[in-house]
Amino acid sequence: MISESKMEKIISLAKRRGFVYPGSEIYGGLAGTWDYGPLGAEMMYNIKDTWWKKFVASRDDMYGIASSIMMSEQVWAASGHLKHFTDPLEGKKFNTMFKSKAGALKDETTEVYLRPELAQGMFVNFKNIVDSFHPKIPFGIAQIGRCFRNEISPRDFLFRVREFDLMEFEYFIRPASQQGGEKDWEKYFEYWRKKMWDWIKEVGIDEKKVHELEVPKNELAHYSKRTIDFQYDFPFGKKELYGLAYRTDHDLKNHKLDYYDEDTKERFVPHVIEPTFGIGRTLLALLDSAYIEDELGGEKRVFLRLKPHIAPIKVAVFPLLKNKPELVKKAKEVYEMIKKDPPDGEAGIHSTMFDDNGNIGKRYRRQDEIGTPYCITIDFETLEKDDVTVRDRDTGKQERVKIDELTNILKKLIFKKE
Repeated sequence: MISESKMEKIISLAKRRGFVYPGSEIYGGLAGTWDYGPLGAEMMYNIKDTWWKKFVASRDDMYGIASSIMMSEQVWAASGHLKHFTDPLEGKKFNTMFKSKAGALKDETTEVYLRPELAQGMFVNFKNIVDSFHPKIPFGIAQIGRCFRNEISPRDFLFRVREFDLMEFEYFIRPASQQGGEKDWEKYFEYWRKKMWDWIKEVGIDEKKVHELEVPKNELAHYSKRTIDFQYDFPFGKKELYGLAYRTDHDLKNHKLDYYDEDTKERFVPHVIEPTFGIGRTLLALLDSAYIEDELGGEKRVFLRLKPHIAPIKVAVFPLLKNKPELVKKAKEVYEMIKKDPPDGEAGIHSTMFDDNGNIGKRYRRQDEIGTPYCITIDFETLEKDDVTVRDRDTGKQERVKIDELTNILKKLIFKKE
């Protein structure tokens, strides 16, 4: 019997438990497309929310936007993508951008492209941000959004696809020619390199599987002077997870945009440091990092050791027996108490699941497999003493907790700073 590889196990779990489904599956699928199921979508939004809070909402020097997916052909001509964004195909250069037409009438249509990167949406809005908010340099423009690349051979599950989400920002700094800008790019490049490592740790990617690769000069993108790839040891090999690029003034210069410093009375074209994070690759690296096979109570099990703030379901609530109405009623009361917003204005733990399907052991295994950190069981003792059993995913240890203390205890466990 041939055993499944780790990659096959992850793909199987992802589909079976509602993380990721093949795109257009009932019609045979569409290569390079994947649909996120309820748990995958929840996990994806947790990743986005964590990134936005860390790199945008918590900072005073970052401005978030959400730019259009369709962009004018002139944008891509100026940025160099029409000429350089290509892959070799049978001895020729094949442009991997998706091209379309906007407009209903043949003679009045405009050629547009679905963006292959987020960066240009931030560059073309540079003047708008400066005019609206008058930011002091250095500052960044950030966004999360969908991108499209007509990959010749999409492969390796979520790794190389034709439609994907990125989290990215452009951090604008003084050029070396300006006062105080002599070593700015090196300083901020190093600053954001360290911040990317902080993110890797915070989100729960296995740091031992991440390696920095200095991209050789002959392999740099047309806009880059220096790029570091953060590579991850995926089950199919060491591949790029994130990127950190020094884009110089390539984009703003080509879009004929500049910056006027009101303090120094200088006008110049800022240079740019660009950290890029792929959401699909993040999710894949997290599934790989978190996938554990062990034994608990003499039985083999599979569980996802996801960090609680990233796990799609934070808490699962069970009645010990589904055929005992008094247990089911009490379990639903506890479930509602945890999940719903109480009258005092504090938010509940919204990603809480009610589960009474199968025996208690099967429920524990099912929740372990989707990475739920804590399971709450309502038993007959609950009806007498008004307490419940709280089970820890990683250790399997159980502890009795009073119901009126339960929500606060869970919040401290789930949202604690690590």
